[in-house]
Amino acid sequence: MTNAFNPSSGDPLEFVKNLWSNMGFPLPGMVAPTVDTDELGKRIADLKAVEGWLKSNLNLLQMTIQGLEMQRATLLAFQQMGQAAQEAAQEAEQAPAANPFLDPSAWQMPWEFIKGAVPPAPTSEPASQTETPPARPKRSRKKNPQGEPQR
Repeated sequence: MTNAFNPSSGDPLEFVKNLWSNMGFPLPGMVAPTVDTDELGKRIADLKAVEGWLKSNLNLLQMTIQGLEMQRATLLAFQQMGQAAQEAAQEAEQAPAANPFLDPSAWQMPWEFIKGAVPPAPTSEPASQTETPPARPKRSRKKNPQGEPQR
């Protein structure tokens, strides 16, 4: 094998370089890092641009997922409401509604409501003399050290 690793050479990545050169395309830049600061700055700027693009795509993806979740929840709610309406309609078809005008006890309900809403009329009986509240005893005013009453 002609591409064997030669420990006497000064480059430890020579074996990998030889391996890549025989494949027909150049060695990727990440295997042999560059020492040029301008090249590193360019790579950093490129990677930051890719990072920004990925973040914006991630945000767009998250918003799309949330929108689809809201749409799904809305459709499920509509389906449940439709099922409840169908069940109520089926129950209404099975049991005929009772006519409230045929029940004589229901005729009195409005009159009882009106009786409870109107306050009773005042009576014409005179108030008795014994119901007056007892008189309060007057308090004596304390005097201050000068002999004048306090206020």
